[in-house]
Amino acid sequence: MLKKRYPKTITLNGKAVELSILTGDGNDEEVLTFSNSLPAHDLLFLSRDIQEPKVIAAWMQSIEDGDITSIVARVDGEVVGTTAIVTDKHSWSSHVGELRILVSPAARDIGLGRTLVQESFLLGLDLGLDKLTARMTIDQEAAVNVFEELGFKTEAMLRDHVKGRDGKKHDLLILSHDVEAVNSQMQAYGMDKAF
Repeated sequence: MLKKRYPKTITLNGKAVELSILTGDGNDEEVLTFSNSLPAHDLLFLSRDIQEPKVIAAWMQSIEDGDITSIVARVDGEVVGTTAIVTDKHSWSSHVGELRILVSPAARDIGLGRTLVQESFLLGLDLGLDKLTARMTIDQEAAVNVFEELGFKTEAMLRDHVKGRDGKKHDLLILSHDVEAVNSQMQAYGMDKAF
Protein backbone atom coordinates (compact mmCIF):
# COMPACT_ATOMS: atom_id res chain seq x y z
CA MET A 1 0.00 0.00 0.00
CA LEU A 2 2.83 2.42 0.85
CA LYS A 3 4.44 2.05 -2.56
CA LYS A 4 1.17 3.06 -4.21
CA ARG A 5 0.71 6.16 -2.05
CA TYR A 6 4.27 7.55 -1.97
CA PRO A 7 6.02 9.56 -3.13
CA LYS A 8 3.41 12.18 -3.82
CA THR A 9 3.26 15.94 -4.07
CA ILE A 10 0.50 17.94 -2.41
CA THR A 11 -0.15 21.67 -2.34
CA LEU A 12 -0.50 23.39 1.03
CA ASN A 13 -1.16 27.11 1.12
CA GLY A 14 0.33 27.49 -2.35
CA LYS A 15 3.47 25.47 -1.54
CA ALA A 16 4.31 22.19 -3.26
CA VAL A 17 5.17 19.65 -0.56
CA GLU A 18 6.63 16.28 -1.49
CA LEU A 19 5.79 13.42 0.88
CA SER A 20 7.81 10.22 0.75
CA ILE A 21 8.71 7.31 2.97
CA LEU A 22 11.95 8.01 4.79
CA THR A 23 14.53 5.29 4.35
CA GLY A 24 17.40 4.67 6.71
CA ASP A 25 19.88 4.64 3.86
CA GLY A 26 21.83 7.87 3.44
CA ASN A 27 19.34 10.32 4.98
CA ASP A 28 21.23 10.98 8.22
CA GLU A 29 22.66 14.37 7.21
CA GLU A 30 19.46 15.92 5.88
CA VAL A 31 17.45 14.74 8.89
CA LEU A 32 20.14 16.03 11.25
CA THR A 33 20.11 19.41 9.47
CA PHE A 34 16.32 19.49 9.85
CA SER A 35 16.40 18.51 13.53
CA ASN A 36 19.02 21.17 14.27
CA SER A 37 16.68 23.80 12.78
CA LEU A 38 14.01 23.01 15.39
CA PRO A 39 13.63 24.85 18.69
CA ALA A 40 14.83 22.67 21.58
CA HIS A 41 11.43 22.96 23.27
CA ASP A 42 9.81 21.23 20.27
CA LEU A 43 11.89 18.13 20.99
CA LEU A 44 11.00 17.63 24.66
CA PHE A 45 8.33 15.01 23.95
CA LEU A 46 10.90 12.72 22.32
CA SER A 47 12.64 10.03 24.34
CA ARG A 48 16.01 11.04 22.90
CA ASP A 49 17.67 14.22 21.65
CA ILE A 50 17.52 14.01 17.85
CA GLN A 51 19.96 16.89 17.54
CA GLU A 52 22.67 14.31 18.34
CA PRO A 53 24.15 12.50 15.29
CA LYS A 54 24.22 9.14 17.11
CA VAL A 55 20.49 9.42 17.85
CA ILE A 56 19.74 10.16 14.18
CA ALA A 57 21.88 7.14 13.23
CA ALA A 58 19.85 4.98 15.66
CA TRP A 59 16.59 6.33 14.13
CA MET A 60 17.78 5.42 10.62
CA GLN A 61 18.82 1.95 11.83
CA SER A 62 15.39 1.47 13.45
CA ILE A 63 13.80 2.31 10.09
CA GLU A 64 15.97 -0.33 8.42
CA ASP A 65 15.08 -2.83 11.17
CA GLY A 66 11.35 -2.19 10.68
CA ASP A 67 10.75 -0.73 14.15
CA ILE A 68 10.02 2.76 12.83
CA THR A 69 8.07 3.85 9.77
CA SER A 70 8.61 7.49 8.83
CA ILE A 71 7.35 10.02 6.33
CA VAL A 72 9.48 12.96 5.29
CA ALA A 73 8.05 16.21 3.90
CA ARG A 74 10.21 18.36 1.63
CA VAL A 75 9.70 21.79 0.10
CA ASP A 76 12.13 22.65 -2.69
CA GLY A 77 14.19 19.59 -1.72
CA GLU A 78 14.60 20.69 1.90
CA VAL A 79 13.17 18.66 4.80
CA VAL A 80 10.44 20.66 6.55
CA GLY A 81 8.68 17.87 8.44
CA THR A 82 8.96 14.27 9.55
CA THR A 83 6.83 11.64 11.16
CA ALA A 84 7.68 8.44 12.91
CA ILE A 85 5.48 5.58 13.99
CA VAL A 86 7.49 3.67 16.55
CA THR A 87 6.49 0.09 17.28
CA ASP A 88 7.97 -2.72 19.33
CA LYS A 89 7.03 -6.09 17.91
CA HIS A 90 8.51 -7.85 20.96
CA SER A 91 6.47 -6.01 23.60
CA TRP A 92 3.03 -6.60 25.09
CA SER A 93 1.98 -3.46 23.21
CA SER A 94 2.95 -4.56 19.71
CA HIS A 95 -0.52 -3.45 18.56
CA VAL A 96 0.27 0.17 19.54
CA GLY A 97 2.32 2.70 17.61
CA GLU A 98 3.76 5.86 19.10
CA LEU A 99 3.31 8.72 16.65
CA ARG A 100 5.89 11.50 16.49
CA ILE A 101 5.44 14.58 14.30
CA LEU A 102 7.95 17.38 13.78
CA VAL A 103 7.41 20.45 11.60
CA SER A 104 9.91 23.19 10.86
CA PRO A 105 8.91 26.65 12.14
CA ALA A 106 9.17 27.87 8.53
CA ALA A 107 6.49 25.36 7.44
CA ARG A 108 3.93 25.92 10.18
CA ASP A 109 0.47 27.37 9.70
CA ILE A 110 0.06 25.81 6.24
CA GLY A 111 -1.63 22.60 7.42
CA LEU A 112 1.48 20.40 7.24
CA GLY A 113 1.16 19.11 10.81
CA ARG A 114 -2.45 18.10 10.25
CA THR A 115 -1.54 16.45 6.94
CA LEU A 116 1.31 14.50 8.55
CA VAL A 117 -0.98 13.25 11.34
CA GLN A 118 -3.54 12.12 8.75
CA GLU A 119 -0.88 10.40 6.65
CA SER A 120 0.47 8.71 9.77
CA PHE A 121 -3.01 7.48 10.61
CA LEU A 122 -3.05 5.78 7.19
CA LEU A 123 0.33 4.26 7.95
CA GLY A 124 -1.06 2.96 11.22
CA LEU A 125 -3.83 1.23 9.27
CA ASP A 126 -1.30 -0.20 6.80
CA LEU A 127 0.80 -1.49 9.70
CA GLY A 128 -2.24 -3.20 11.24
CA LEU A 129 -2.05 -1.19 14.45
CA ASP A 130 -5.02 -1.00 16.80
CA LYS A 131 -4.00 2.20 18.56
CA LEU A 132 -1.82 5.26 18.04
CA THR A 133 -0.43 7.36 20.86
CA ALA A 134 1.18 10.78 20.78
CA ARG A 135 3.10 12.71 23.40
CA MET A 136 3.69 16.44 23.71
CA THR A 137 4.27 19.04 26.35
CA ILE A 138 1.02 20.52 27.58
CA ASP A 139 1.99 24.01 26.45
CA GLN A 140 2.18 22.95 22.78
CA GLU A 141 -1.43 24.06 22.37
CA ALA A 142 -1.50 24.18 18.56
CA ALA A 143 -0.27 20.57 18.35
CA VAL A 144 -2.73 19.42 21.03
CA ASN A 145 -5.59 21.10 19.12
CA VAL A 146 -4.65 19.41 15.83
CA PHE A 147 -4.52 15.97 17.43
CA GLU A 148 -7.81 16.48 19.29
CA GLU A 149 -9.56 17.75 16.14
CA LEU A 150 -8.48 14.52 14.44
CA GLY A 151 -10.01 12.35 17.16
CA PHE A 152 -7.15 11.83 19.61
CA LYS A 153 -8.19 11.85 23.27
CA THR A 154 -6.16 12.66 26.36
CA GLU A 155 -5.17 9.55 28.29
CA ALA A 156 -2.69 10.89 30.81
CA MET A 157 -0.68 13.85 31.95
CA LEU A 158 2.68 13.24 33.58
CA ARG A 159 3.69 16.17 35.78
CA ASP A 160 7.24 17.51 35.50
CA HIS A 161 8.10 14.54 33.29
CA VAL A 162 10.60 16.21 30.95
CA LYS A 163 13.34 18.73 31.65
CA GLY A 164 14.61 21.20 29.07
CA ARG A 165 18.23 22.17 28.59
CA ASP A 166 17.50 25.22 30.74
CA GLY A 167 16.57 22.92 33.66
CA LYS A 168 12.88 23.86 33.53
CA LYS A 169 10.47 20.94 33.99
CA HIS A 170 7.40 20.45 31.80
CA ASP A 171 4.26 18.34 32.01
CA LEU A 172 3.92 15.68 29.32
CA LEU A 173 0.52 14.96 27.78
CA ILE A 174 -0.27 11.55 26.29
CA LEU A 175 -3.07 11.30 23.73
CA SER A 176 -4.35 8.27 21.87
CA HIS A 177 -6.58 7.27 18.99
CA ASP A 178 -8.37 3.94 18.55
CA VAL A 179 -7.35 3.10 14.97
CA GLU A 180 -9.07 -0.28 15.11
CA ALA A 181 -12.46 1.26 15.99
CA VAL A 182 -12.29 3.72 13.11
CA ASN A 183 -11.27 0.98 10.70
CA SER A 184 -14.10 -1.29 11.90
CA GLN A 185 -16.61 1.52 11.56
CA MET A 186 -15.53 2.27 8.00
CA GLN A 187 -15.70 -1.41 7.07
CA ALA A 188 -19.23 -1.50 8.48
CA TYR A 189 -20.10 1.21 5.95
CA GLY A 190 -18.57 -0.86 3.15
CA MET A 191 -15.31 1.03 2.92
CA ASP A 192 -11.99 -0.79 2.75
CA LYS A 193 -10.04 1.63 4.91
CA ALA A 194 -10.82 4.78 6.81
CA PHE A 195 -9.12 6.98 4.19
